[in-house]
Amino acid sequence: MSEVGLRQAQEKMRAAGAADVAIRVFTHYYRLLESGQQGKIHEADIEPVGELPHLDHLDTDPEAMRAALAETVVIKLNGGLGTSMGVTGPKSALQVKDGLSFLDIIARQILSTRRKYDVPLPLVLMNSFRTKTESLQILSEYDGLAIDGLPLDFMQNMEPKLLADDLTPAEWEPDPELAWCPPGHGDLFTALVASGTLDALREHGFRHAFISNADNLGATPDPRIAAWMAEHTVPFGMEVCRRTRSDRKGGHVAVRKSDGRLILRDSAQVAEEDTQYFQDITRHKTFNTNNLWIDLDRLAELMDGHDGILGLPIIVNRKTVDPADPSSPKVIQLETAMGTAIETFEGSQAVIVDRTRFKPVKTTNDLLVLRSDVYELDEAGDLTTTHEGDEPYVDLDPEYFKILADFDTRFPAGPPSLVRADRLEVRGDVAFGKEVVVVGDVEVEAPPGERRVIPDGTELSGG
Repeated sequence: MSEVGLRQAQEKMRAAGAADVAIRVFTHYYRLLESGQQGKIHEADIEPVGELPHLDHLDTDPEAMRAALAETVVIKLNGGLGTSMGVTGPKSALQVKDGLSFLDIIARQILSTRRKYDVPLPLVLMNSFRTKTESLQILSEYDGLAIDGLPLDFMQNMEPKLLADDLTPAEWEPDPELAWCPPGHGDLFTALVASGTLDALREHGFRHAFISNADNLGATPDPRIAAWMAEHTVPFGMEVCRRTRSDRKGGHVAVRKSDGRLILRDSAQVAEEDTQYFQDITRHKTFNTNNLWIDLDRLAELMDGHDGILGLPIIVNRKTVDPADPSSPKVIQLETAMGTAIETFEGSQAVIVDRTRFKPVKTTNDLLVLRSDVYELDEAGDLTTTHEGDEPYVDLDPEYFKILADFDTRFPAGPPSLVRADRLEVRGDVAFGKEVVVVGDVEVEAPPGERRVIPDGTELSGG
């Protein structure tokens, strides 16, 4: 049945206008799936990484930095929607600080860096069909952001979801779009080729790409890393941070024993018996920030030499065709993660960076911290923290705060002051008045079935 399923999936992709290279990549992973590969990386086959360079210790020669940045393009992964927060549009269009969206702040960061270093520094988004129009509309407000001859965006590919029982393409009449899915952000490399963007960037003299998630406002193009990439001819550079207890479920870097190459192991690639080692932050000490630096010429060589198939480790994602309907048919999504490309480039490196370069917004908990006085945003789009030590830990009751509209109604005058907070936990239906201040370790709870309102000017303090 699998041959029939593969043929049906290929035909479905062709009918939808998928590029040949995207169909070849899908076929590669379909074959891996039917052969039983699950993409597991066993602890016995890897060892912890040794000492890694730190960003603060990299060379800072001004001319070397400027020259390297002049050959760098910034690519932002922008295909995601704000569905986890109840928003239908692009996640990057959400207002996150001082009335500005992620994309507004990114545009300011790019334009400021161009002025500071006198470099072209193109910005290119990897969009999905659902994010393209609104995202480009936001960026159109910034004069001079687009560069002649280069696109402001390219499109991620789409592939069919597969029915788990027979690996044929899923169909879903209530919403046919739900029968399709993106192939994970490892699709970046395929999409760069399929769209012609990789060729266009190289033809315009750009040598390196700095790639990051659009929801990580700490991911600015650092000229020190650009110069390090150029000086040491690094083909693939990954920014990593020191793991803490809260990071123990995040992907870590390791060394593969068989060939000594750096690899990335994500949680989906961990065998059950290896979980204790995966979560041991004293053994595997760094995690992937998803801030990546890539030599575009080396990428083109690899793609050309492998018929467009980098061969990233497979991720088998098991879901229902309608994620909101657990009774809908069970499906498999074939995915890859772009960070796993670290193992495909000979000579890949990792560099340790501070947490200031890793500020993703995944939940309204993260959003509250970012909107609060813990961070200040300057005209250049740079975020600086006013909080001593680690940023405060925030845990809001998901029943009342997970959805953005519900979240906003409970902070009608804006977020409380968190600059002197260590921890804020909210349980139940709680609304905050204006100029509320949180100090230390605070828990707030509402009586069951009632809304508790914290009055204007209240100071909440605890241990």
